[in-house]
Amino acid sequence: MKRIAIFASGSGTNFEAIVTACEQGAIAARTVLLVCDRPGARVVERAAGHGVDTFVFAPKQFASKADYEREIVRALDAAGVDLVCLAGYMRICGEVLLGAYGGRIINVHPSLLPAFRGAHAIEQALEYGVKVYGVTIHWVDATLDGGKIIAQRAFAYEGDDLAELEALVHATEHPLYIETIDKLIG
Repeated sequence: MKRIAIFASGSGTNFEAIVTACEQGAIAARTVLLVCDRPGARVVERAAGHGVDTFVFAPKQFASKADYEREIVRALDAAGVDLVCLAGYMRICGEVLLGAYGGRIINVHPSLLPAFRGAHAIEQALEYGVKVYGVTIHWVDATLDGGKIIAQRAFAYEGDDLAELEALVHATEHPLYIETIDKLIG
């Protein structure tokens, strides 16, 4: 069975969706590791609740990005990871991580890339007044929300409520990410 690592920095709703899908057989893989760059993030509690091992670190405790990425690679190698899934991990992957796992790292982004890159994509799209929103799954490279697109799903929304729009994005991204991961490892 394939082995997945999930990288997250926050509450972990995508983490929860992926782990649950693995447990229920919707993804033919096992989540073996959470990598989190924010000690105390809610996602760490979620991982404990599912019995998923964690590698939690504070980037400022390392001399450089390369130093903490070397530790991440050691943890991924030790866990025998086949695929890395970024799920709200708020860092750009660097040379060390991409050198070891390039071509095996995917990300979910809450916009129809290449539009609205970065951390505030939903807010930017809402402020711009777009009428079609969506989610993108893409391969990760060294650029911000770059890399070849794997899958996208769009939906119409003409309201102006950020919380409502975020809920619609989550309702779209969770199943799309699960379907995409299962296809990639299948």
